[in-house]
Amino acid sequence: MSHPSRRELLRSAVLAGFALPVLSACATPGGGGGQSASSAPAPGATSAANPLGLAEDRPLEIWIFDGGFGDAYAREIHQPLLRSRYPKLEIKHNTTQEIAKTLQPRFAGGNPPEFVNNSGANAMDFGALVQDGQLADLTPLYDAPSWDDPDVKVRDTIDPAAIELGTYDGTPYVLNYANTVWGIWYSSKLFTENGWQPPKTWQEFLALCETIEKSGRTAPFTYAGKHPYYIYEAILTLAAKIGGKDVLRNIDNLEDGAWKAEPVKQAAEAFAEIGAKYLLQGTAGLDHVQTQTAHNNGQVAMLPCGSWLENEQKDTTPADFGYALFPLPDFGSSDAMPYGTLHVQPGEEYVVSARSANPRAGLEYMRAMLSKKAAGDFMEKVSTLTVVKGAGEGRTLSPGLKSASDALAAAGGNAVWFLFRKWYAELHDEVAAASGQLMNGKLTAEQWAERAQKKADAIKSDSSVKKFKR
Repeated sequence: MSHPSRRELLRSAVLAGFALPVLSACATPGGGGGQSASSAPAPGATSAANPLGLAEDRPLEIWIFDGGFGDAYAREIHQPLLRSRYPKLEIKHNTTQEIAKTLQPRFAGGNPPEFVNNSGANAMDFGALVQDGQLADLTPLYDAPSWDDPDVKVRDTIDPAAIELGTYDGTPYVLNYANTVWGIWYSSKLFTENGWQPPKTWQEFLALCETIEKSGRTAPFTYAGKHPYYIYEAILTLAAKIGGKDVLRNIDNLEDGAWKAEPVKQAAEAFAEIGAKYLLQGTAGLDHVQTQTAHNNGQVAMLPCGSWLENEQKDTTPADFGYALFPLPDFGSSDAMPYGTLHVQPGEEYVVSARSANPRAGLEYMRAMLSKKAAGDFMEKVSTLTVVKGAGEGRTLSPGLKSASDALAAAGGNAVWFLFRKWYAELHDEVAAASGQLMNGKLTAEQWAERAQKKADAIKSDSSVKKFKR
């Protein structure tokens, strides 16, 4: 028999354009031709100085996704901190923009590296990795004493959502490190010069788009047309604001009719109107870099994105641009959630391989990352928030980061998120494609919801797909 998750493991391989090594004909979660999780190397001796039992006589192989954050933070912040306590530990640092293409054959072949920043468009499928028993349980990390204070556990120093979002069937496998805040981004300079104000209601938002359109100075709105996840993120955030957090929980849990819920369709209709009237010309053919560059150049006034934006564009943004964001406006007086509600999603995922030669070194590396100094230095270097509580205290923040930090503080408990993108890659692909067609006028909101629901139903009824619940 073949293990069901092979279909999911192969999906990423096919998309990346390469073939995986053939696994044994009867693979199990501990199979795949390599060392099983249960027979992974035992931890070394533990002590107050080495609570996770890191083995200094075995190397720690690290792979960092070379994307918007680059890899300098790992080389210049995290790894030196780890070496300060474990000077004999050999660290093998590597980078790639093609995580799945580079590393998936090694996971399938049983010789994975200890630590992987599994991020980017070509990331490995988390659900498939979990299903195949490839990832180390992070519970020992979270229960260990924190790097800064031995009397405080690691889990008590970080945002609880970071643990929840990396948990599958009750077990944490993924460390979400960067605390991403989503919103509508704009140039404070452009808005100030034109007397435009961030809108607080949907009617004000539409009026602002109309004013910008008539000014002839710039297009009102755009998104990464080639990557329509950027726009379905905004649609779903608005849906949660209208209908409450259960709207997204039902979608994640593959509940019957979740995509056809009235708040979801209302949000889709609202953004379809933006697509029909106020998009930058040619948006459908532009990727995230092109739309963000158009934003920097004053060709468009607003775009939805996460808080990595400012850092990703730092080399091309005018010095006086003044990145800022506003949350999605109130849709109506009956909204279930108040103004200021944000999609806040700990992300930039890191994993430790259960079948590597020194997994406890990977866990200890994470423990160092979660120190206040490491997180604060990371925050300043790459201009993004982290999940470590108080990491930004006393730090100098750039305009965009300060705007995101202020919005996060104002949101308080009014934060929403969704997980189906990580759990069910095929559903993500389908919703993204449908959202692009919605914005281009090729699908109505009703048809968009029908298409998403059809794919969700197909996944729900497919016994070969591992299901998750929150």
